[in-house]
Amino acid sequence: MSQNSKVAKIKSEGQTALDTPTDLESKAVKEVTQALNEILADSYALFLKTKNFHWHVSGPHFRDYHELFDEQAAAIMATTDDIAERVRKIGGTTLRSIGHIAKLQNIEDNDADFVPPAEMLAELMRDNKATVERLRKAHKMVDDHGDIATAGMIEDWIDQAEKRVWFLFEAARQAGNTGH
Repeated sequence: MSQNSKVAKIKSEGQTALDTPTDLESKAVKEVTQALNEILADSYALFLKTKNFHWHVSGPHFRDYHELFDEQAAAIMATTDDIAERVRKIGGTTLRSIGHIAKLQNIEDNDADFVPPAEMLAELMRDNKATVERLRKAHKMVDDHGDIATAGMIEDWIDQAEKRVWFLFEAARQAGNTGH
């Protein structure tokens, strides 16, 4: 059967080509997809901001902050495939472009030419705390829909984000605004 024939058959059966079967109600799929896509957009925005700070940190704590930011960026990026694949598993569609990310992200970009190290730590800590808050809100919503698989994944992401907050908080205790 040709690809066009397969697509025509799917459409005639009232499905779309990406309509993954799920036992979740259509309202649940829509709401969980929206929440996860916002979390995914924030993950990409937070990843890029963390890498930005990794690339542009300076001062006597350069090595420590440079490595901390790199480790945290890698941990954030490691969640993105799981988030997107969860959306697809329940029958939703996920992000398709940088523009789509920009429309959904809650994390604000930082395009400043220079950000003092202490401000980098504080900003990332605030962004990760806000991420935890959004994850908790999403967790409640998926619980309400009986989506225990997504709830379990979100619990792991909350733990990871809380660890990032903790490390950033502890690193910020000694940070100066000039990096010296």
